[in-house]
Parts: sequence; structure tokens; C-alpha cells
Amino acid sequence: MRYNQIPRTDLSLSEIGFGCWTMGGPNWNLFNGKPIGWGDVSIDDVAAGLKAGLDAGVNHFDNADIYGNGRAERLLRDCLKRLGVPADRLVIATKVGWFAGCAPHAYTPRHIRNQCEQSLENLGVEAIDIYYFHNPYFADWPHPLNTRAAVGPDMPGNIADAAATMQELVNEGKVRVVGQSAYSVEEFERTIPLTRPRVLQSRANMLVDACIRPDSRLQPIMSEQDIRFVAFGPLGQGLLLDKFDPDKPPAFDEGDVRGVNEAFTSDRLRALKPKMARIRQRFGDSVEDLASAAIRFVASHPNVASVIPGFRNERQARCNIARADAELMTEQEMEFCRGVFRA
Repeated sequence: MRYNQIPRTDLSLSEIGFGCWTMGGPNWNLFNGKPIGWGDVSIDDVAAGLKAGLDAGVNHFDNADIYGNGRAERLLRDCLKRLGVPADRLVIATKVGWFAGCAPHAYTPRHIRNQCEQSLENLGVEAIDIYYFHNPYFADWPHPLNTRAAVGPDMPGNIADAAATMQELVNEGKVRVVGQSAYSVEEFERTIPLTRPRVLQSRANMLVDACIRPDSRLQPIMSEQDIRFVAFGPLGQGLLLDKFDPDKPPAFDEGDVRGVNEAFTSDRLRALKPKMARIRQRFGDSVEDLASAAIRFVASHPNVASVIPGFRNERQARCNIARADAELMTEQEMEFCRGVFRA
């Protein structure tokens, strides 16, 4: 396993980390009722998967308060205790921003503090290694899924107040490093000057690479400011493992976010098949080969510190780390992958 230092911090992240979204199980958005979780999981399956990752050198685990509304944080804590692994020997990240509780907005200062304290208790740690703003939708940049009422810049919870609260948590020793999650280059460009993160997080894979590709406007920002990137969704929620049959599209459990994703419809899966055939021909036919190609594609980009595929059991965890010692992709291989999915 390779490790990457976050500049200006004492954190070193395993190149492959584990995302904990799947550990939260089924969940629903409180505002529109749509699924935002995954299928159910058991502590036995998760503990076995965690052990496989830890044995391979994984030290970075990425969580959030909204994953199962605290369940994923508590499950990570309980599994580490079962395995006898002290959490303070790992890099544990979590996030605030989607779960608003009874607050009018998830980024009101008091709510950020409340959620930080709850996450510390859930995770069983004295400090959160990386604490992310989970989205860029502050009160002065509202989003309909993150607010219960019309809000504006005069309301506590705007980006300046939220950033100040986060810095207070750093000064108090409850947070080590501030992170910012967002979903586009433009959103990062707007938030970075105000939230001043050391780590960014967004989706990145062969299908979606706007934030990490060499010509992205985000790359010079990260290089000049010593910011690093953590990539979630490297396997495209399983699409890049080529395991779904277009003639028998998957039926997901209630509360599983993939159930409302059009990428899993017959037509979209059928269109993906010939592209995955080219990836198979170039990088190998097994699930492990495909997972390795998908993860190495992302990890090979400049400023990417860690790639965090999800897992629900030991089999999936072992698939994620099966080729952890493989060399990064050459620029030629990365261009091949981009060409496949841009054709």
C-alpha cells in the first residue's frame, strides 16, 4: 500500500481508503422521501471487510453523519473495537451538512457544533482527523434539499459563519483538518477561498473526471495551495465492474440510492457494455482486474491523495485492495480510458 501526505498536516492517507456510506444501510431523504442509502449490512460482514482492508494497509476511513443517520459512524467504532484496533492509529474522516436535524439549516454554527460532538461520540475518538463540509450549499447559497425554509445571508449558517465555527473546532482540538466536499469545479472555486480546506472530496471515476483530469481548473488551485483530493465513487457504484445484465437490470433494496439512478436502466447498461469490453481487453477480465483499473485510473491523477471505494462485506473489501501494490497507470493508459468513455 502506498501512502500520501496531506501537505501542512501530519496526516498520511493510504492510497486506497474505504468509504463508509454503504455501512449506513437503507436511508431516505427527509425532504423528498427519495432513497439516499444502500442495502442493509451486518456487523459481522463489515468487521470482516474492515479486517481485510486493515491487513492490506488501509488506514483511511471516510464517514458522514448522514450515513444511516449516525449508524455508519457507530458501526465503524464498534467494528474497530471488536478487531482491537485503536481508532487513533487511523485517519478517520466524517462530514456535516446534509443532516439538519431540527435546525433550520445544517450549517448553522450551533448545529455544526452539535453534530461534531455527536460524531466524536459515535466514532469513539477525541478528534476528527478530517471534518468535511459535506456540500457547498450554505445558507447564502441555499439548496432545496438542505433547508426547511427560505434562508438568506443574514441568517446564521452562511458560509462565513460556518467557516469560522469550523476553525474554532480546529483551535479547540476537536478537528485536525478541514475538508470541503462539492460536486463541480465551480462549486469548489466558490467555496475554497472561504472554507480554506486542506482536502477536497468529490466523485471521480472513468465516467466522471471533471475535478481531477489534468486540464481541470481545479488542478492548479490544488497545486498552488497544497490541497489534496479524496475521490469517492471510483467504481461508479459498481458500473465499472461490468456486473449488471442489461436484459435483467438490477432491482435494489428499498432505501438504496441506486434504485433511482437511471444509469442502472437497461438502455444505459446496454450502452455501457461495449465500452467496458474495451476496458476488459486492455486491463483484464476479472472483477479484481476491473476494480484495480478503476481505482488506479483515479489514483494516478495529480493531487489525488486517496481513493475511497465502498464495501459491504469481506468479498467487496478484498476486491478493492486486491491489486493495491500495482503500479499507477501511465499517461498513455489514462488517455486510453478517457478515450473509451468520451467516444
